[in-house]
Amino acid sequence: MCGSGCPGGWLRPHIGPVPTRRTTLHLRLCCDMGRLDGKVAVTTAAAQGIGRATTETFAREGARVIATDINYEKLKELEGVPGIEIRKLDVTDNEAIKALAAEIGHIDILFNCAGFVFHGTILETAEKDFDFVMNVNVKSMFNMIKAFLPKMMEKKSGSIVNMASIVSSIKGTVNRCIYGTSKAAVIGMTKSVACDFIKDGIRCNSITPGTIDTPSLRQRMAASGDEEKSLKFFLSRQPSGRLGTAQEVANIALFLASDEASFVTGAEYRVDGGWGI
Repeated sequence: MCGSGCPGGWLRPHIGPVPTRRTTLHLRLCCDMGRLDGKVAVTTAAAQGIGRATTETFAREGARVIATDINYEKLKELEGVPGIEIRKLDVTDNEAIKALAAEIGHIDILFNCAGFVFHGTILETAEKDFDFVMNVNVKSMFNMIKAFLPKMMEKKSGSIVNMASIVSSIKGTVNRCIYGTSKAAVIGMTKSVACDFIKDGIRCNSITPGTIDTPSLRQRMAASGDEEKSLKFFLSRQPSGRLGTAQEVANIALFLASDEASFVTGAEYRVDGGWGI
């Protein structure tokens, strides 16, 4: 409690009279409490893009974040950031996932962000491509949830946030057959976990972004051979007329991870600039 008598923790569940604008401003300026204070989070694909933006956002809001990625050299850029610890992790290696879960113990937040965008129709997708994409995009989340969920259940509390996509069961698009299939599976698994463990205090939600300006997207545009044409194509499918930012997705992840979303489970949150309308 600060010298003016405010309870701290602006945007925590409120009990009592509705705060006035003046009170709210005082809470923002005076109380140095984050929206994730005291919570422990694990994030995957934390080295860049949405995963990195979310990792940094969680840490700024007071969480202890164990940031993981297979690209350890890139991940090391987060060394020394207050609240962030880094671990190398291949999310397709279930034994490594189990070892990480045993090392960390209980967590409050699991953010599953690792994924791979495969380009092609069903006729252009080999069985090995199918297996690789499903392993990275779906099976990794399956194994991460299985590893960390039991400790959450012990405390009757936990938030799981899975990265899906607007290209999924929500919307189809060209040349994204197995990618859309995998992200539809993520939405289905999210709803199943939400249903099965709601009585245990577990919430499970997914985020379904549209086209987000990330290093991964820029790499795919460069690989197309005509980056300018590729950018025009991606912009043409966004009614908003622009690409989304990683931070805009991270903001929704923060909400879903926090106690502000305590009555939200089994939902998919669109951050798509209107693409899915």
